[in-house]
Amino acid sequence: MNWLLNNGELIGQLVVAHLLIAIPPIILSFVISVPIGWVANRYRWSRGTLLTVLGLLYAIPSLPLFIILPLIIGTGLRDPVNLVVALTLYGIALMVRTTADGLGSVDPDIRQSATAVGFSARSQFFRVELPLAGPVLLAGIRVVAVSTISLTTVGAVIGISSLGALFTDGIQRGIAVEILTGIVLTIVIALGVDGLLVLLGRVLMPWVAVTSGRVPRRDRRRSREAVTA
Repeated sequence: MNWLLNNGELIGQLVVAHLLIAIPPIILSFVISVPIGWVANRYRWSRGTLLTVLGLLYAIPSLPLFIILPLIIGTGLRDPVNLVVALTLYGIALMVRTTADGLGSVDPDIRQSATAVGFSARSQFFRVELPLAGPVLLAGIRVVAVSTISLTTVGAVIGISSLGALFTDGIQRGIAVEILTGIVLTIVIALGVDGLLVLLGRVLMPWVAVTSGRVPRRDRRRSREAVTA
């Protein structure tokens, strides 16, 4: 307990460093995955190739990826950019399939109704398909967020500052409280970010039960009626 009381400033710095590394990949993976998922859903011939190739990214072990990336993007081994890029790739591997499935779950009748009332392809995507796929996308980004926050700790193995440093230092010095603090804070941050995403979903999509990640049949009917109104 004394260690915890004497290292409050260090813990605060590591929490900030952890968030600065973890948040960008969550946002980037969502922004990058939406157009790729749209292509995979729109053009069936590309779906299998895109989802297979991008899904394999998640199978790449993290440590070899941290070593290979500096050779490709020209950064130092301990540069936090390496970790951000690697976590973004893992996020894309998870998010693209979810995006394609979410867009594919939109009722074809709703698309036809939108086309019938004069929606352009762009308007149909942003005003009809994307909002209706929103709950599925939210469920996907919540998985990406929790996974990314957890994987950020791996960067400590190659010397990148994060809450993972509490694991490596605690193991080397035999301080159980330090290790436990790192574990608890990582879980707390993951739960906190997940809660914020749920709250954001309720604000942006008040017409659906976002916690389920599914669009209820009643809401799909209401959406179809709204488009045809």
